[in-house]
Amino acid sequence: MIKYVFCLIVFINLAGCAGCSKSRGERKSRINQEEISKIPKKTGDWSGTTTVYMNEENGIYKIPVLVNGSKMDFIFDTGASLISISNTEAMFLYKQGTLTQDDFIGEINFQDANGDISPGTVVRLRTLQIGDRVLENVEASIVNNSVAPLLLGQSALAQFGKISIDYNRKTISFQ
Repeated sequence: MIKYVFCLIVFINLAGCAGCSKSRGERKSRINQEEISKIPKKTGDWSGTTTVYMNEENGIYKIPVLVNGSKMDFIFDTGASLISISNTEAMFLYKQGTLTQDDFIGEINFQDANGDISPGTVVRLRTLQIGDRVLENVEASIVNNSVAPLLLGQSALAQFGKISIDYNRKTISFQ
């Protein structure tokens, strides 16, 4: 089992590193500047309000999100700059064919809430859907840890505009 996990981590790191700079805090993108100006992109009719229910587990609120068509429960985390997934979820998406080699953008170092620096890989998620709201081509980080939590960070949240939370009803609304 440990051998499998080690091979998985090496695979994800190598897949994400092809053509990337390995210097600290720097990443090299394989998408050109014209493509960068197009992402992230909102799709669908965003008129009105969309409300989804949050699940509370030990004071942590999770919301259902479809990532490239696969349902995952993300922690609503306004402190995270990017969406964050573990290498377990990344490998699941890769095996499903919904995360491909073309989606790997590069390598970057991340600083967590404790101030620790960790290497990670940045990928492009083709679609991210919450309720009826869909974003396309959103950047996310793959954390080199198989038990890292799924974090819904600012790379997605900022695109939704106004967000309201009703802790009594355990709902989050996007307007």
